[in-house]
This record gives sequence, C-alpha cells and structure tokens, in this order.
Amino acid sequence: MGRGKIVIRRIDNSTSRQVTFSKRRNGIFKKAKELAILCDAEVGLMIFSSTGRLYEYSSTSMKSVIDRYGKTKEGQQVVTNPNSELKFWQREAASLRQQLHNLQENHRQLMGEDLSGLNVKELQSIENQLEVSLRGVRTKKDQILFDEIHELNRKGSLVHQENTELYKKISMIGKENAELYKKIYEAEGPSEVNRDSPRPYNFAVVENRNVPVQLGLSTLPQQDDTEQSAAPKLGQTLQITVKSMSQRENPLS
Repeated sequence: MGRGKIVIRRIDNSTSRQVTFSKRRNGIFKKAKELAILCDAEVGLMIFSSTGRLYEYSSTSMKSVIDRYGKTKEGQQVVTNPNSELKFWQREAASLRQQLHNLQENHRQLMGEDLSGLNVKELQSIENQLEVSLRGVRTKKDQILFDEIHELNRKGSLVHQENTELYKKISMIGKENAELYKKIYEAEGPSEVNRDSPRPYNFAVVENRNVPVQLGLSTLPQQDDTEQSAAPKLGQTLQITVKSMSQRENPLS
C-alpha cells in the first residue's frame, strides 16, 4: 500500500516539528552537496531554525558565495537601471583603491617601515609571517642547490666513465701497435723495421757496407810567403809521395 500524500502546512506539535526539521535539513544539505559535485555548481545554503540557530553549507566558502551573489545582483540592477551605473563603478573604484592601500601598507610593514602604530600582537604577527616566508625561501634555495649539485655529480660521473672508456681504447690501440711491430720485426728483420719504423724500438742498427765511398780533394786557399815556407802545399806533398812510391816499385828506371 502506497504512502499517503503529506499536507504541506505548519506542524503544531513542537517535538514532531523539530524531528521533521532535522530530517529535511539533512536531506536538503545532501541534495545541495550532490548538486555541487554532479553539476560543478557553486552552491551556498543557509537555514535559520525557529529558535534562531544558523545552519549553512557552501561548496567553496560562504563569504565568496555571498560576495558573488552581491556583485551579480548589483550587475543585474545596473542593467535594469542605467542611472545607477555611475554609482556602481564609483563603489568599485573606491573598493579597489582601498584594497591597493591595504596591500601597500602591508608591504611597507613587511619591509620594516611604518611600524610605529602597531602593538605587540601585530608586530608578532608580522614577525611570524616573515619567518614563514624566510623558511620557504631557504627551503626553495636549498632545493635548487641540491638539484644543481646532483646534476653536477651526474655529469662528473659521465665524464669519468668517458675518460675510462677512452683510456681503455688507448691501451688497446697501444697493444695492437706493439703486436703489429712485433709481427713486422719477425717478418722483415730488424734492419727493415728500424729503417721504416717511425717509433724507436730496441732493434740493432746494421749499416750496409756495399755502398761505395768516394773521396775528393779540394784546393786550399792561397797563403802568404811565411806560411808557404813553413809547410809545403798539399799538391807538392802528394806529388813527392807518388814519385817516391814509383821509384820503389821500379828501381832500375
């Protein structure tokens, strides 16, 4: 058997009224939350009970919902009433000027300026903000330095590996050259290896004795009379030596 339709009217019994209020309040909050999640909507809900107690729900924050509602409402009024457009923009300009003034004042206080009108609690709050900011800056700096050191270590390791590989290649090439020269030495002999090899090895050097040796005489420069009397000329010495040798060979002539 189906449930009968409930008549929508005020419940006279206070206890039943309170129970119904709690059940329907929870139900409407659940529906508002589902609406915000399913439809990606910004939802704000406020309920005041008969006793004056406030119950609220907002998908973001109630303040942002109310501010958005006020701006949207004012924009709609401006569209419907063009005469109030000037006042609307004047209020916007005044609000922006006040925000800029607050930001500039906060910046000066963080820089250590205009601190005369602040009490101990406000100064402590500024000090805490500076400590938090300084801690964040140091953490970021340390992280950047750590990343740079890690990158340099990685590059140094790569360079070391490349140097090791190059050293192994150079050692291998040296061994191959040594084996090649050894094979050439065994195939051609030590004289050919020493003559053609651009590098010094402990091979014996043997000169070729079949190369003819040619000697020649050149005329000495002219000398003065004193030198001529002291020593005979080379031509005369050779002539005398030749004559004496011919006389020994042919004594009868």
